[in-house]
Amino acid sequence: MNHQDKKPIIYLIGARGAGKTTLGKPLSHALLYDFIDTDARVTQQCQMSIAELVERSGWDCFRELESDVLRQVSQPQHLVSTGGGIVMAPENRAFMQSTGWVVYLRATAEVLAERLSHTPQAHQRPSLTGKCIVGEMAEVLQKREPLYLECADIVVDATRPIPELIDHICNRIHTAA
Repeated sequence: MNHQDKKPIIYLIGARGAGKTTLGKPLSHALLYDFIDTDARVTQQCQMSIAELVERSGWDCFRELESDVLRQVSQPQHLVSTGGGIVMAPENRAFMQSTGWVVYLRATAEVLAERLSHTPQAHQRPSLTGKCIVGEMAEVLQKREPLYLECADIVVDATRPIPELIDHICNRIHTAA
């Protein structure tokens, strides 16, 4: 897509704990975009937590619903905070690349584990591997890092201060437009 054609959608991708929601809300205000969280939409639509949905219907059902929600919320001037595994489906990567800017919030497994250990909602997402949180995040990143990088237009260090990230992302988008 030629990003100059219209004011695009912005997708924030990255592992659980990377800060997609934490950065997404102030970034959306700075850009005058509407903020959408795909995980929140999934829980709203199925009226249960993601952990409950996965327990009742399995990961495949969750991933399918997540992909449907991605397409539903992808509108111009929306900043979409995606679930960490949304990049697992090749069609989701292609869809995001063709409809807007994809921003990857990159962090190490140690940083992610540290953040998740302090997040009250960490229990809402079931373990993907059954390992300790650092081991799980390392395994998740090993699988997903190439996918995040494959579809990212912009890669940022998720440990940088929020105002710095906002300035950097806004500058990259505006200079390319």
